[in-house]
Amino acid sequence: MPPTSPAVEDYLKTVYQHTEWQDQPITPKVLADALGVAPSSVTEMVKKMATAGLVSHVPYGAVRLTPEGEARALQMVRRHRIIETWLVREHGYNWDEVHDEAEVLEHALSDRLLDAIDAQLGRPRHDPHGDAIPAADGTVPREPFVLLANAPDGHEGRVIRVSDRDPALLRAIDDSGLQVGDTVVVISTAQDATALRRGTTTLALPGDARDTIWLSATA
Repeated sequence: MPPTSPAVEDYLKTVYQHTEWQDQPITPKVLADALGVAPSSVTEMVKKMATAGLVSHVPYGAVRLTPEGEARALQMVRRHRIIETWLVREHGYNWDEVHDEAEVLEHALSDRLLDAIDAQLGRPRHDPHGDAIPAADGTVPREPFVLLANAPDGHEGRVIRVSDRDPALLRAIDDSGLQVGDTVVVISTAQDATALRRGTTTLALPGDARDTIWLSATA
């Protein structure tokens, strides 16, 4: 594969992550908002990426990865999530602090160093937020899931993922005591407050947490 720039790598990663936990493809506007760039910049970059065979796109339509684009995206997602895991396990970072650091380091580490870090960590399958770490061959472990907002009251499942998009919300979830891997029962998912039961303990969460927590479809 010919080399790509850090900017292209960021675009590919963002397109991939948008559809990782839901089915709607990303639009240029949503892509611009996610990357914090002007819509005109997205238009030009998407054209270049389409010419390079990394995405498919029609004017004003959704942006989708080609097989080559997905392979490139998975490489960057793997880098990002291994680095996040390394920062938490080995350097004392909290899970709400690692995203921005990983955004910088993912473009700088050599493949050799990344593999050494991965080996040191024991080849983890998930990052601190529960997101799957793609294997070196591009395979990604999956299991059936449900967004907490869509889970009925009484649903029992494991916490398999917490979105890292809002550091303040991550800290609030951390303060509640909830952790990835916990088995919980849904008590309520109201807009102003969310409540889960873990064993005999009731965990009170902000209402917004219902849109950032994913549970396994079955306990």
